[in-house]
Amino acid sequence: MVIPHGIYDLVRNRGHINIGLSHDTSQFACDSFRWYWNRHWSAMLPGRHVHSLAVAIAAAAIRRRNIFSKQDLQRLVNDLGIEIRVAHYPVTARSSTRSSARFFPHVNARLPGDVVRPLDTVVGLMRKASTTTGLQTTVNVIRRSYEIGRKVADEFKTAMPIFFDHLLPKWNYTAHPNNPDSY
Repeated sequence: MVIPHGIYDLVRNRGHINIGLSHDTSQFACDSFRWYWNRHWSAMLPGRHVHSLAVAIAAAAIRRRNIFSKQDLQRLVNDLGIEIRVAHYPVTARSSTRSSARFFPHVNARLPGDVVRPLDTVVGLMRKASTTTGLQTTVNVIRRSYEIGRKVADEFKTAMPIFFDHLLPKWNYTAHPNNPDSY
């Protein structure tokens, strides 16, 4: 099973795909983001303090009503030490598809049809996704196994430290770093 999670940097015109081999879980989505942050974004910002980062999501793994994904998100912001503002967009929303249209069709064009291919072939083909306007793509394989059906910590349920927006609170919220030993 190959599970791709893509990240597209609009400013730099760079795309990245983390490929998972286990289950499409919120923990995998957060690990995918963490991997990209540690190897790309933090390297672009040496010596700079990052206070806040906004992320637009139109993915199945992090659903707007899934409290468990918020627990994984809280662990992520605690690990990275930055605030992350999340805005969920339905796949059909213009804000989501505008950036997706600049990256994902080029990756999909490299993988035509439903032919099962070896992992190294898939990775190689995805890395070749580029455009004449400068799009470059990197690919990483996350080989960790992700468990499904994990339970949410009761402490997190009762004192969830996620701050919900006044406008569309189920879709938009912010996680602030706090005690990493919690939850």
